[in-house]
Amino acid sequence: MKYYVLFGPPGAGKGTFAKLLVENKGYYHISTGDLLRNEIAAGTPLGLEAKSLIEKGNLVPDDVVCGMIRAQFSSNPGVRGFLLDGFPRTVAQAEALDKILSGMGAELTRVVSIYITDEEVRRRIKGRALVENRADDADDEIISTRIKNYHEKTEPVINYYKKQGKYFEVVADGTIQENYAKVEKLVD
Repeated sequence: MKYYVLFGPPGAGKGTFAKLLVENKGYYHISTGDLLRNEIAAGTPLGLEAKSLIEKGNLVPDDVVCGMIRAQFSSNPGVRGFLLDGFPRTVAQAEALDKILSGMGAELTRVVSIYITDEEVRRRIKGRALVENRADDADDEIISTRIKNYHEKTEPVINYYKKQGKYFEVVADGTIQENYAKVEKLVD
């Protein structure tokens, strides 16, 4: 079984590339953002807690996210492999993912990081707000908080995986098709 992390700042294209990899490679896509949005839409206690954090641009607690990931792994045993999108976002989550996988007798295959500039993050997120009607993507202050959180809390994950020899970066400076071709080369 293969376990990949699609990594990068908000708006880098992780979800877009994951959908293409599901179609072309048959992997199972786990988007923590989608899982949380489903909880929010259902009005569950987890969803209500997550909504208040997300609306401010903050991260959801590790134990909640790790529990959702573990549940996805265990409830989809027959798939070819998994694409994690939006997880891990902190070194603590990366360590927790290693423990989850180790407990299953597995390990992370590779981290495929999609690099874009902060200016491109802003441009893409604002565009996504219009297309997907996501109010949290339209607010400049929330976008700034997300970028700040990415640099402060998520970028340290890069060194964590570099030390393991599992980190590979794609500079997403082309079209979606050109960038996808770069990502696809690193997945299987």
